[in-house]
Amino acid sequence: MARLVRNLAIALAILLAGGYAAGSALVWDKLTKVNGECHPEWQANDPTTFEFEPPAPDATPIPDAVPVPSVDTAPYEMPAPEMVSFPSRDPAIHISGWWVAADDPSAPAVVVVHGHTACKRDPTVLLAAGMLHRAGFSALLIDLRDHGDSTDEDGRYAGGTEEYRDVLGAWDWIQSEKGVSPARIGLLGISLGAATVLIAAGEEPGVVATWEDSSYADISVAIKAELRRNGYPEFLEAGGVAMAQLISGDDLRSRSPLMAVQKMGGRKLFITHGTADERLSVQYAHDLIAAATASGVDLQSWIVEGTSHTAAIRVVREEYERRLGEFFRGALSGS
Repeated sequence: MARLVRNLAIALAILLAGGYAAGSALVWDKLTKVNGECHPEWQANDPTTFEFEPPAPDATPIPDAVPVPSVDTAPYEMPAPEMVSFPSRDPAIHISGWWVAADDPSAPAVVVVHGHTACKRDPTVLLAAGMLHRAGFSALLIDLRDHGDSTDEDGRYAGGTEEYRDVLGAWDWIQSEKGVSPARIGLLGISLGAATVLIAAGEEPGVVATWEDSSYADISVAIKAELRRNGYPEFLEAGGVAMAQLISGDDLRSRSPLMAVQKMGGRKLFITHGTADERLSVQYAHDLIAAATASGVDLQSWIVEGTSHTAAIRVVREEYERRLGEFFRGALSGS
């Protein structure tokens, strides 16, 4: 009898472990998979002409969020870009980009980075680049690996833990090909692109200034929140992280925005986030602000009341443009 009980216990343990592994793999697959093509409604967008798609007629209103207005993008249209390609700091990965030169050839430059499942045709990043161009900056808009026209590595987003090397490849390219000094190159990221530029700045001490709009902070906290948002139990977080390492070789806990800001003491950082963000909690911004303050980062922050995920750039457009220009003008004045 004892032997039967022991065997049943072993069988049950195997079944539970197998079920946990299978569930973890399923969750990892769903939450990290990237379709390399950009959204179909953005295909006509480029720096010379772009627009925001209208909201879906059946879209559920976001509680406590200010409605997002339509935007006349004509004032933010830019000259025809130079289409460029260069290696990531992972040499096998090639990054596609648009270089939009400022009128002044000696102007500072900013690398502009999209979020998860987006690309350089995303109207939000084009709007940010247009604001920078109006303020007199050159802009390099890039596609991260597995997105847009860049190398399809494995069809997975790794939370910025790999993609940060694509951002640093862009930062390197501006120096080598355009002759801009590191002290005059900034980083700007939107959503999970914000997480990626934060990690890049944490890994590269030469990055002097970073603007992040709506990043996550601690990776484990963010994964658990994403599981809840998609209706999965939080206990699958550890399994999902293990599957990322086992199947794709992605060590999701190796780096995070929260770790990164603790390495940025003395450098300039702007954190902005909306209080009604339904996608990435505004609490992440407060966590990043606390860590940056404790680490001696030269920090500016702007928590925008009532704005949903990455919507502040449209809801309070004039104020966003003013703050963006002032931040990088002050941060990238070095020679």
